[in-house]
Amino acid sequence: MLPTSSYSPLSQDNGSLNSRDAARHTAGAKRYKYLRRLFRFRQMDFEFAAWQMLYLFTSPQRVYRNFHYRKQTKDQWARDDPAFLVLLSIWLCVSTVGFGFVLDMGILETLKLLLWVVFIDCIGVGLLISTLMWVVTNKYLMKQPCKDYDVEWGYAFDVHLNAFYPLLVILHFLQLFFINHIVAISADWFVGYFVGNTLWLIAIGYYVYITFLGYNALPFLKNTVVLLYPFALLALLYVLSLCLGWNFTSGLCWFYKYRVQ
Repeated sequence: MLPTSSYSPLSQDNGSLNSRDAARHTAGAKRYKYLRRLFRFRQMDFEFAAWQMLYLFTSPQRVYRNFHYRKQTKDQWARDDPAFLVLLSIWLCVSTVGFGFVLDMGILETLKLLLWVVFIDCIGVGLLISTLMWVVTNKYLMKQPCKDYDVEWGYAFDVHLNAFYPLLVILHFLQLFFINHIVAISADWFVGYFVGNTLWLIAIGYYVYITFLGYNALPFLKNTVVLLYPFALLALLYVLSLCLGWNFTSGLCWFYKYRVQ
C-alpha cells in the first residue's frame, strides 16, 4: 500500500515551506520549468515516455504508480518531463498525415487538417476537458477541504494525455487500415460499421477507464467510481448505432474533409 502523503525534504520542522521553497512549488513555477524543458530534448527521458505509452495499453495502473513515486520524490503529481507530450505530438502528426493520405487529400489540405487536429482536437479540447475535470474533482470529489491537498491542473492535463494516447492509436492509426481496405468500415454496410463502431467503443472505453484510474490513484479523492458511469451511455450508444446503422467512422471522414474545404 502506497502512503497517502510523504515527507518532503523541502519542509521545515513545523511542516511548512519557507518563502523560497514555496515560490518554487507554485503552479506558475512548475509550469515555467515544464515549458523551459520543452525545447531541451537532451534533458528529456524518451525511453521512459515510450515505456509509459506501452503500459497505457497493457497495464495503465503501473503508469499511475509512477505518479505516486513522483509525488514522494519531487512533491508534485504532474509530469515534470515533457517527453511524453513530444512523443504524443509525433504520433499525432504521423497519424494525421496517414489520414490525409487515406482520404486522398492534397498537401495543403493535409496541412490544414494537421493544424486542426493538433491545436483544436488535441490541445484545445484537452485544455477544456482538463480544466473541467480539475474544477469538478477539486469541488465535488475531495474527501475533505484541505489546502494541503488538491488536484493539480497539470496532473489533470496529464490524465487527459494518458487517456488520449490509446484513443489516438486506435482511431487515428489502427482504423486507417480498415477505412478503404479489408472490411471498408467507412462503407454503409453492417460488417463495416460493426467493426468501425467497435473500434470506437474500445477507444472511448480506454479513455474513460484510464481517466478513472488517474483520479482513483489520488488518495485524497472520494467517489471516483462516478467517472465510470459514462460506460453505461457508451454501451447504449454502441447498441443504438448498430441497430440504426450509424457509422461513426464515415462521419469522422466526412467531418475531416469538411474541415479542410
